[in-house]
Amino acid sequence: MLRRILVVMSLPLACFLMSSTIDLNDLFNYADQPIPEYIQRDNTVDNAITDAGATLGRVLFYDKNLSANLSVSCSSCHLQTFGFGDPLVQSIGFDGGLTGRHSMRLINTRFGTEGRFFWDKRANSLEEQVTRPIQDHIEMGFSGAEGTLDFDDLIERLEGLTYYQDLFTFVYGDAEVTEERIQLALAQFIRSIQSFDSRFDEGRAQANNNAQPFANFTPQENLGKQLFLAPTQNGGGGCANCHQPPEFSINNNSRNNGIIGVIGSDDETDLSNTRAPSLRDLVNPMGVLNGPLMHTGEFNSLLEVIEHYDNGIELNEEIDNRLLGPDGAPQQLGFTTNEKAALVAFLESLTGTTVYSDERWSDPFGPNGELDVLSGPVANEEPAIDNDDLVVFPNPASDQLNIRVEGEYRAYLMDANGRQLRQQWFRGQTVIDVSDLSAGLYLLRCEGDNGDLVKRVVLQ
Repeated sequence: MLRRILVVMSLPLACFLMSSTIDLNDLFNYADQPIPEYIQRDNTVDNAITDAGATLGRVLFYDKNLSANLSVSCSSCHLQTFGFGDPLVQSIGFDGGLTGRHSMRLINTRFGTEGRFFWDKRANSLEEQVTRPIQDHIEMGFSGAEGTLDFDDLIERLEGLTYYQDLFTFVYGDAEVTEERIQLALAQFIRSIQSFDSRFDEGRAQANNNAQPFANFTPQENLGKQLFLAPTQNGGGGCANCHQPPEFSINNNSRNNGIIGVIGSDDETDLSNTRAPSLRDLVNPMGVLNGPLMHTGEFNSLLEVIEHYDNGIELNEEIDNRLLGPDGAPQQLGFTTNEKAALVAFLESLTGTTVYSDERWSDPFGPNGELDVLSGPVANEEPAIDNDDLVVFPNPASDQLNIRVEGEYRAYLMDANGRQLRQQWFRGQTVIDVSDLSAGLYLLRCEGDNGDLVKRVVLQ
């Protein structure tokens, strides 16, 4: 089956076109990505990552059809360029409303023992979590509240889209769309988002354990690592008790961390926040924070976070006991200025690079929301560009294209976005009127007796 075929014409144009095409016979590697041997924690239970499932999840993740008014997608609040987090304190929902909490980063979601999700752990699995925002009346709008669209309406919408008919059939064997199938695919894609090319990983690969000084670290970074790992009674921060290295995922029995505020309120408190995302990729490769920190988004630097744990914890009935001193009062670590700077330097070493630009996790849709799925044996064919058997003149052209080739063919003329502009059957020769088309580079493809023949066409 062929929805629309795009062929590499030149490097810039090829990259442009490929962003809106998925070839089901040439999927990205999601299922067998390299994972360092020292990474052992994994919350995947009964939903192993597959290339097909994660590919469907990628499309769902970036598709604005999953919001009631077609305005936002999962990626609107979890941006690849910000470590799959949000630079805003509160994310903006489908109708302009604001979320009650800051959006978590998603990098390395898979690599931890905590299987519950959201800041308050109210979802028992990632699969359960991924469709909650879709059904939230502020976030994506399929809540069904007061006569508004509900999840059944979303299913009906998705089943009417050609690319989902192809993708669901490819993954599940038929085109039926269900909430469970959406959950499985989205969870696979999110678990596939991984970052293990940081300076920490470079050093850890050469060391025998986490505590050994890393050869590639500066003295400041090694000091910060030592402070992170050491318990408070030994002069450290005890950070590793909750943020478990080398994954730096949250301990599954964590409690409140002393941040009890509610965004937009001066007097309300919220004690239910007991989870945190991975500490990897808190900043981008340039050292810029990927977004404000904590569920309230109240901290705008790593130093502020360290100062909070140093001497800013508020006692409350849900506080994690690991943040209390021997007398039961909030801990007072007494870090020096140099020690705080060392901890910041160490946390910055946990940032990778590839995850910010890798196409497997990027938006598959074109600039106008178009997406084409190539499937079947045709998808693997790579017809020669500018095949000599196909004669097109004049080229460049302005008013019409004359086409000559032996045999019976169907001609397709497509623009740089892959949109089909002309289609006609012919035998031997034909003429295509292009007088109403804008100047630029186009692709002519002829399918017929001798396979597929392709020619680049310039209109002026």
